[in-house]
Amino acid sequence: MKQDKRLLSRLFRERLALSLAERDMSVSALAARAGVDRSTVAQLLSAPDPRLPNGLVLANLASALGESADWLLGLSSQRGAVTDIVEQSVQVAEAARHPFDAQLRRWYREAAGYKVRHVPQTLPDLLKTPALLEVEYGRSLARSSDQAIADAAVQLDYIRQPDTDIEVAFAAHRLTDFADGAGIWGRMPPAERRRELEQMAQMARDLYPSLRVFLYDGRALYSAPFTVFGPGRAALYLGQRFLVFSSAVHIRLMIRHFDDLIRGAIVQAHDFADHVLREVARRDWR
Repeated sequence: MKQDKRLLSRLFRERLALSLAERDMSVSALAARAGVDRSTVAQLLSAPDPRLPNGLVLANLASALGESADWLLGLSSQRGAVTDIVEQSVQVAEAARHPFDAQLRRWYREAAGYKVRHVPQTLPDLLKTPALLEVEYGRSLARSSDQAIADAAVQLDYIRQPDTDIEVAFAAHRLTDFADGAGIWGRMPPAERRRELEQMAQMARDLYPSLRVFLYDGRALYSAPFTVFGPGRAALYLGQRFLVFSSAVHIRLMIRHFDDLIRGAIVQAHDFADHVLREVARRDWR
């Protein structure tokens, strides 16, 4: 929608004057810092008809005041220089080597009532038993088996809340790698992997549709692990840290990427449990 130039001019004048007053800065001082004529700044502040500066003058004034050009023009309500805004909207958070650490639980709670979109690093922690978590996380769990069971129970209680809406998407080969005992999963005896898959299928069936799991073809699509917690936060998993985004632009980008994975799914959520059981049935577990 085209902006009213008169409205923008009036907002610009008001915000320029406000920023000057807050800093107790004179017109001459601003002009010198911005590298523009004093008369130019004076006209922007007091000419009979409010007017907008050209792009270069606007950029110089914004830089001199430590404001964003969008805020001066009234196009944004978020104050601060562009670099400050970026720092506010992208943060780094430490990632505890535990599937249900306090920070993740808090992010899930804060997203209550909104859709959570999740791409796991391997298999979804939400569908793992304490025994499987112990194999994957090992000593880094640093908790007793009783505590691991309690943590998993808390997470299941969250999923069973009536307003919970979680979608999970991961590459289909992650599931077959587990079933075949590839990589780290070779530590688990075949019989234990089979029980784990059967339990996963049962949990997926019990928790559907609050929890919906999709599989995509990892040869056609790729994704780093990340989670979008409703409209307010997205966290990209880096390993020992999360890169946390809070700006609407970043969050929409992550949602769009997730939706691409869903559109490319080769196993739909309603068929996930049966697909897991088919993986069980076609193997000799002896």
